[in-house]
Amino acid sequence: MRVLSLFDGISCGMLALQRAGIPIEEYHAFEIDKYALSVSQRNFPEIVHHGNVFDGDFTEFKGFDLLIGGSPCTYWSVAKNNRETSCDGEGFRLFMEYVRALRESECRYFLYENNFSIHQNIVEEITKRLGVEPVMINSALVSAQNRKRYYWTNIPNVIQPIDKGILLTDILESGVSWQDKSYCMTSSYHPTFEDNLNKHRNTLIAEPIAVNDENGKARTIKAQYARSAMANAVRTDRFGATMVAEPVTKPIRIGRYGSGGQGQRIYSVHGKSVTLSANGGGQGAKTGLYRIDLPDGNYIIRKLTPVEAERLQTLPDDYTAGISNTQRYKCIGNGWTVDVIAHILKGLEGQL
Repeated sequence: MRVLSLFDGISCGMLALQRAGIPIEEYHAFEIDKYALSVSQRNFPEIVHHGNVFDGDFTEFKGFDLLIGGSPCTYWSVAKNNRETSCDGEGFRLFMEYVRALRESECRYFLYENNFSIHQNIVEEITKRLGVEPVMINSALVSAQNRKRYYWTNIPNVIQPIDKGILLTDILESGVSWQDKSYCMTSSYHPTFEDNLNKHRNTLIAEPIAVNDENGKARTIKAQYARSAMANAVRTDRFGATMVAEPVTKPIRIGRYGSGGQGQRIYSVHGKSVTLSANGGGQGAKTGLYRIDLPDGNYIIRKLTPVEAERLQTLPDDYTAGISNTQRYKCIGNGWTVDVIAHILKGLEGQL
C-alpha cells in the first residue's frame, strides 16, 4: 500500500497500519514539528518526509492508495478561549490542505480525524467537503483513556471496537519512585489533601458507579467518597462470587488541588484517565493528577509518566524516548490512539 500522511506527528498512522497487518510499499509524510519528526525518524527511518503541507504538490502522489491525517484542533478545541466556530479561520485553512491533498492525489481511500468537541458548524462543513458522515469513537473502548474523536472515512465496515475494559490502574508503571520527576507533589501535601477530601466527601466523585446485583440487574450507586466508592463498585456476594461493575468509560474525580482548575483536579486510577492534552496549565496539565495507593496504606498524588501516557495512546513503551519529557507529553497528546486507527484500517482487508 502507498500511503500519504498529512500532519503526521509521531507517525501513529504508520504504527497503526503495521498493527492492522497491512503491508506498506511507500509512506510519505508532511510534518513540521522538529520533536515529532525526531520520534518518527527514530522509529521509522524508511518514512519519506516532505515538510509543510502548504508547500506540498500533492499531484506527486497521484494514484496513492490511502490519505490519512488529522489537522491541528488547537483552533477549534473547547479548551481554547475564543475558539473558532466558523470556517474562515486558521483551523479550517489547515483542514482545506487535507481536502486539497485528497483532490490532487486522488487517493482511493481516506481517513480524517478531529476532536469531538469542535463546533457543529465546522463538523457539518467537514462532512460536506469530504462527503461522508463522521463516526465518533471513544478511545476508552480500547485503552484507559477517555478520548472522544470524530473519524471521517470511506473505508468500509467501520463499527465500534469491542470494549476491552481497561482501567488506568491496569497500565500504571510498577516500581516507580514517588521522588521521580514525573510526580508533581510530595507527601508533605497529603494532610491538606485529606482535609479537603473529608470536607467535600459528598461532592468529589463526578460520575455515579453502576453495578450488577445478584440477579444480574444493573443498579446505580450514588457518587461517594473515594474510600468507599470501589467497595461499592466491586463486591462479593454470599456465595463468594465477585460482582463486577459495569464498564467504566469516564474519569472518576475524587478531589482537587488549589482552586481545582485545569491541571488541578485529582482522579481515581480505578476509572479512565482524562483526555491527554498537548497544552494546558496546572500541575497535571497534560495528563491529569491521580491518587496512587501504596502497599503500606499511604498514597501519593501525581501526574502520569511519559510511558503511562504512551500506554494510554496504545503506543509501545518508550516510543517517544529521546526527547525531553515536556516534548514527549506534547507529542503523545497530539497523537492518535493507535488501536482505534488500526481497528478502522482493518476495513481495508481485501479491498486493495
